[in-house]
Amino acid sequence: MPPHSPNSPPSLRPSLIQAQHALTTLLSDDRSVATIDSVAATLAAALAAGRKVLICGNGGSMCDAMHFAEELTGRFRADRRALAAIACADPSHITCTANDYGFEHIFSRWVEALGNQGDVLIVLSTSGNSPNIARAVEAAKARGLHSVALLGKGGGALRTACDQELIVPGDTSDRIQELHMLILHALVEGIEQRLFGVP
Repeated sequence: MPPHSPNSPPSLRPSLIQAQHALTTLLSDDRSVATIDSVAATLAAALAAGRKVLICGNGGSMCDAMHFAEELTGRFRADRRALAAIACADPSHITCTANDYGFEHIFSRWVEALGNQGDVLIVLSTSGNSPNIARAVEAAKARGLHSVALLGKGGGALRTACDQELIVPGDTSDRIQELHMLILHALVEGIEQRLFGVP
């Protein structure tokens, strides 16, 4: 290995340690771990009853929403039937709604169009303060959907707004989103265990 240069960038080990610390903090919170299990049970029950899961978020959280949905409609760890999940990521819907009604309405209009009583809406927000996410939750309540929030930074304005919530540790959006994605993976695993007996 070449010698370390004084001009080399610092090691990224502290970043990895921060991520480890955030996960350790989450795992030490028994209530949060129990909530993850409870949300998995809620989702499995809705899907078993022929309902669907809607999920939305902005930016990187939209990518996480898409990732979650495709692992239900497609495949996660084992072959099983496709499960009904939709992420709000259609650019034609988003740009049409943003242009005609305003960006704060992109998710609520989508919930109004696709959400039915007994469905589950999952919202992702690192701050808990996104107006378009808050409107989606309001639309879900009006249509009889069960709502689940994955939040950070204390939960923001969305704290206690949903039927179930997880507020994860982390000082920055990247650390929060990493935990959100880990939780989403755990939820898919929990759904498969409950519906299909996948170990």
